[in-house]
Amino acid sequence: MKYSHTKKNRRVASGVTLIEMTVVIVVLLLLTGVSIISISSYRNWTLASQASSELRIVYNAQRTYLSENPTLLPANLTPADIVPYLSTGNNALPIIEDLDGRMLMIDVTVSPPIIAGGYDPSGSTTDGLWDVGNL
Repeated sequence: MKYSHTKKNRRVASGVTLIEMTVVIVVLLLLTGVSIISISSYRNWTLASQASSELRIVYNAQRTYLSENPTLLPANLTPADIVPYLSTGNNALPIIEDLDGRMLMIDVTVSPPIIAGGYDPSGSTTDGLWDVGNL
């Protein structure tokens, strides 16, 4: 510890106090906590955005198929009918990952297609997250 002399010949200790170190540690912990929450929210948004993108691709394939087969209803569609019309060139319908890491299928028997079981944690069917969005 360094000591400095004042005009009155007193020694004053200079350095970091325990309270100052505690405040710095608390601030660092708070910043770490906020960043972890932000990263988690970003991951959730990314999964929702990817799901919407996959649903739009399937929706475009579904519309193309139905325009070439106008006598069919969406309720009679199967994934095998839609797959050749996917713009991605995949040989199967995309599979969507939910927030818990489970894989979900796409229901092509409704138009626009939805995630099987109606999975949509955003709570809105038109927000463009976990759904096709406004058409």
